[in-house]
Amino acid sequence: MTKESIESAIKKAIKKSYNPVHIDIVNESFMHNVPKDSESHFKLLVVSNFFKNMTLIQRHKHIYSSLSEVMKNIHALSINAYDIEEFKLNPTPPSSPDCANKK
Repeated sequence: MTKESIESAIKKAIKKSYNPVHIDIVNESFMHNVPKDSESHFKLLVVSNFFKNMTLIQRHKHIYSSLSEVMKNIHALSINAYDIEEFKLNPTPPSSPDCANKK
């Protein structure tokens, strides 16, 4: 049996917790000073009405909680969580900054 990738584990947990209408997970490890094929830095875009009327901090706390086991295996997670109406108004999440430690 092969080990599940961290990206797959994130996707599975997010789908289970939020029933998203849209999910996008980008492994941004290549942008950092890590070994080739690392799974250490991710960017998450999730759209679900679960987030309706929640503050940004509440959304992030909830996502970190749902990913508690996965978070033990990664260094960084950029979160962009929207309800459906918010996403319709702004469907393009912000770009990730360059890593200061990349060689």
